[in-house]
Amino acid sequence: MTSSLSQTPTLHDRSVRGFASDNYSGVHPEILDALVAANGGHQVAYGEDDYTRRLREVVEDHFGDGAEAFPVFNGTGANVTALQSVLPRWGAVVCATTAHINVDENGAPERIGGMKLLGVPTDDGKLTPELIDREAWGWGDEHRAQPLAVSITQSTELGTLYSVEELRAIADHAHSLGMRLHVDGARLSNAAAALGLPLRAFTRDVGVDILSFGGTKNGLMFGEAVVVLNPEASTGLPYLRKMNMQLASKMRFASAQLVALYEGDLWLRSASHANAMAARLRAAVDGIDGVEATRPTQSNAVFARLPAGVADRLRASFRFYDWDQATGEVRWMCTFDTTEEDVDAFADAIRRELAAG
Repeated sequence: MTSSLSQTPTLHDRSVRGFASDNYSGVHPEILDALVAANGGHQVAYGEDDYTRRLREVVEDHFGDGAEAFPVFNGTGANVTALQSVLPRWGAVVCATTAHINVDENGAPERIGGMKLLGVPTDDGKLTPELIDREAWGWGDEHRAQPLAVSITQSTELGTLYSVEELRAIADHAHSLGMRLHVDGARLSNAAAALGLPLRAFTRDVGVDILSFGGTKNGLMFGEAVVVLNPEASTGLPYLRKMNMQLASKMRFASAQLVALYEGDLWLRSASHANAMAARLRAAVDGIDGVEATRPTQSNAVFARLPAGVADRLRASFRFYDWDQATGEVRWMCTFDTTEEDVDAFADAIRRELAAG
């Protein structure tokens, strides 16, 4: 069969750049190459293919013997399926109120997963043993959903990072209470790049039981994985994945992408670049009168406060989201294909709008 790619029209303006989300970027060229290489011929469906077998080896290389990967379509599917596998039907999850599972998944953990979320307010998006204790109580009370898991995000929704010591303290505390620890790792690669640590050092080695392993925000077309780090903590994942409509028939294409990302250093190169571009943007806006940075820039996110009306005018050229409309706080995200020119052009646009205002 011949390809008609050269005849396919491009429907979007490739010059348009934005800072709204690391989901806005396209697919990394090395990932596209991996998809092409995985195409052609026949492979057994539903995960009995050569690429999914290789993914299992890659995951063990990163996380140690016995770590097991279950590819899924997206991050919400990974979070819901992972948490279901560590909870009984009556279980509840302690999380930060800013957590993606609590804010951005349209109630899927509770509606589809059948679990209760117990949100705890935090200043920086990070839980601590003391904050966990605000909701970790009531065991044996039949009137209360039983807190049996803790879910944290690394890096967090506020762009902050947990240190190894903070993670170990959370894991030890959760386990002492008979709870499991889940990590939403949609941006785990950005955290590893910022911490300068291998992936295992701040997941399995500190006591994380189960992980939602990110790919889409770091250059994949689609695909994440649930990674079981503690086999004793998780049950029924093969059945839950199918029940939650997260079992890909042509799984080789999800697995091939994850292999291409994590087999070598592509994951680290891409995440390091995104972090560096966020640091460049933060340095640029720190020198602009009228822009107030509101949170630490520790990974690939910059949070700032702008005067009224400036954000809307900027969005005519650069897409980004309000984080808190009441205070004027906005969020700017960088990704693997953000360039220095993109950052500098955006900073110049901010200066112009503030001067015009």
